[in-house]
Amino acid sequence: MNTLSYKTISANPSTVSKEWVLIDAENEILGRMASNVAVLLRGKHKPNYTPHVDCGDNVIIINAEKIRLTGKKWDAKEYIRHSGYPGGQRSLTAKELMAKKPTDMVEKAIKGMLPKNKLGADLFRNLFVYAGPDHNQEAQKPKKINLNTIR
Repeated sequence: MNTLSYKTISANPSTVSKEWVLIDAENEILGRMASNVAVLLRGKHKPNYTPHVDCGDNVIIINAEKIRLTGKKWDAKEYIRHSGYPGGQRSLTAKELMAKKPTDMVEKAIKGMLPKNKLGADLFRNLFVYAGPDHNQEAQKPKKINLNTIR
């Protein structure tokens, strides 16, 4: 009996194969899109997934300004930050944040679904979000995918 067949193969940075993926966010619901993108960034869709290694893909999101929110979230959802000083709490509604910086809403949703450690910070660096249809990564030849086909 071959005992080498029982060994678990663990990915490491030299054996990981990373791809470039392009996602069009037009008419996508924010949370559903963000959870699928977090899976792609983490690499959980690959058979050689290893929890402590960055084995996910590089993801480019275009048309971030055309995402959708369900219900009354455009007015009710608040993004809160704090300056650190007394009385320094500031908040913006989703509509105000979209008018100010459209890419921030998508980035915040995806970042909240990644691990809160150094690995999560490294994974977040593999995400590129653009408000319009143009992006700067044409040289990488990203593969356009439909989020509904990923399982």
